[in-house]
Amino acid sequence: MNNAVDRPGAEHAAVIWSDDFLGYRWTAAHPMNPVRLALTMSLSRSLGVLDGVETTPPMNVDDRLLQTVHTSAYLDAVRSASAVDDYVGGATHLLERLFGLGSTDNPIFEGMHSAASVLVGGTMAAAAAIASGSVRRAVNIGGGMHHAMPGHAAGFCIYNDCAVAIRWLLEQGYDRIAYIDIDAHHGDGVQKVFAADPRVLTVSLHQHPATLWPGSGWPEEVGEQDGRGTAVNIALMPETTDKLWLRAFHAIVPGMLESFRPQIIVSQCGVDSHRRDPLTDLSLTIDGQRAAVLAMRDLADTYAEGRWLAVGGGGYGIVDVVPRSWTHLIAAVTGHDLDPVTTIDESWCRAATEEAQALDETLRGDPVNSMTDGGDIDYLPWDGDGGGPLMAGVTDAAQTRTDATIMATRRAVYPLCGLDPEDPRD
Repeated sequence: MNNAVDRPGAEHAAVIWSDDFLGYRWTAAHPMNPVRLALTMSLSRSLGVLDGVETTPPMNVDDRLLQTVHTSAYLDAVRSASAVDDYVGGATHLLERLFGLGSTDNPIFEGMHSAASVLVGGTMAAAAAIASGSVRRAVNIGGGMHHAMPGHAAGFCIYNDCAVAIRWLLEQGYDRIAYIDIDAHHGDGVQKVFAADPRVLTVSLHQHPATLWPGSGWPEEVGEQDGRGTAVNIALMPETTDKLWLRAFHAIVPGMLESFRPQIIVSQCGVDSHRRDPLTDLSLTIDGQRAAVLAMRDLADTYAEGRWLAVGGGGYGIVDVVPRSWTHLIAAVTGHDLDPVTTIDESWCRAATEEAQALDETLRGDPVNSMTDGGDIDYLPWDGDGGGPLMAGVTDAAQTRTDATIMATRRAVYPLCGLDPEDPRD
């Protein structure tokens, strides 16, 4: 049954997919298990989100494209490490020390170069579809590998598809690209690549770096050299809920975009901000994550003529969180918005339960039969440094901490953009 509601005036969109995405698989016990992608696609199909949508395959990518971000030495290391039998003992230790390969987070697996390249190809296909003018919105749930650095792997990420696609878009003539990262972990790899480039605005909302890896993303990180004022970091304390997260988002992100006037928005939509995620400590619900996605779509419509490239990212509630949240993401991109109270078919829940049985027990979660968690997203907008009224269901201490986060970011970056950090209209 089709549970999707077409959004009036929605542009045609591209959904990038290939079963080859499922080859990006570290180990059986690794938290980033690609079954989360397969479950998302099957749930999207079952709810009618993909009705009338023909998925687009990823592009083929070569070393020339990857080298716009990554070093040739690193590419050689990844390609060589793909032949797992060649690297044991001391050699593996050397790969870890020099290139971040072979660690617990980033274990070597056979075919890792091709598997990582396919994810880049997915985001490149999304970028190319938008750049060609054939679509306004595109999504690649297999992308979002935002931690990968030019010369080493990090945080489950081998090649930085976000940075490669942004670099390519710059080469196509775009000169104002906004990157918004809502993963619970700081979007450090993308920020690093473009820290000195005034053509790219990087915005990251993440768990406070004093409480979560990678330990970066402090408000004072505002960009470098000509790029000062184009890196924005909103560091939220553990247990931040939907209302507080949305208050912080809307207190900063729209004002920065209005000032920057992007031609396209690239969104990294990691969902490890969920309250049940096993690796992080934020407290968003599916409803809060959906509200964040819809807010970014609206910002693209307002400031970028609707051009919006969305990718996946983190998210380790493999059965109960990721499929639901990213189905809402795909729905937002295609314009087939889902009512949060939509019921999930029992047959999908049974199939997801079977998939869960094959997962490491630390990754198992019970399927949920509704597209909502019943989260409360009715936030009060931030109204300046005075604090304003207390939101219902939020403690004074939690709201005070969030407002302090808002002011720390605004005071760090707003003056560099000619904005008033204490004026809620900016």
